[in-house]
Amino acid sequence: MRPLIGVTTSELRPSHLATTRRHGEPAHPEMALGMTYLRTLDAAGAIPVVLPPTGTDHLQGLLERLDGICLSGGPDLDPGAYGATERHTQLGPTEPSLDAFELSLAKEALTRNIPILAICRGSQALNVACGGTLHQHIDGHRQTEAATEPTHEVHIETGSKLHRITRTRTLAVNSFHHQAVDRVGDGLSVTARATDGTIEGIEGPGAFTVGVQWHAETLFAHLPLFEALVRAAARTELRIAA
Repeated sequence: MRPLIGVTTSELRPSHLATTRRHGEPAHPEMALGMTYLRTLDAAGAIPVVLPPTGTDHLQGLLERLDGICLSGGPDLDPGAYGATERHTQLGPTEPSLDAFELSLAKEALTRNIPILAICRGSQALNVACGGTLHQHIDGHRQTEAATEPTHEVHIETGSKLHRITRTRTLAVNSFHHQAVDRVGDGLSVTARATDGTIEGIEGPGAFTVGVQWHAETLFAHLPLFEALVRAAARTELRIAA
């Protein structure tokens, strides 16, 4: 049986569906998640399921049903989540309640040794969940080319999970972020950096805990990252079944 992988969605957008509101009423917020995550996980051999941030009351029951987690991309994390008292002028809109759900989800998944693949904002959230901090803004890391086009290279640490999965020390990636890992969280290690030193990959111990700063779901050559998550999740499924 294919493992069940939960995918977070932390982006709010105004709904343009007139059927959900009265005439003249402001647009209701709705969750948004790119279908690319779901298609890529399906191609990698998983059954993907979207995880709405409806609160933390049911996290225990939710994680009992999941074999793996994909922390997806999205908006900036609120600085309050990692103890920062000042906000950078370039900081985008934040949603602390959404952050709280995702951070609690990541912490509980780590406690349960559930495999995690974290993408872009998800990698930042993984770091914060482990007690790390973020750079609120760095210049030059938001490309204008399509997401399917790699625009720079990262250098990967030999012997890391990322190195074993990609089988290379230098990897071409895309770039759609302006926040990045600053102080690395407890139990995590740096596995990839951009040429300017920006941390682009982190990982932790356990079944599978990998975070990448780029949007791997849009790059076909990076499908092995998702396949590695699915393999780890399948083993988790077998342990639970036993």
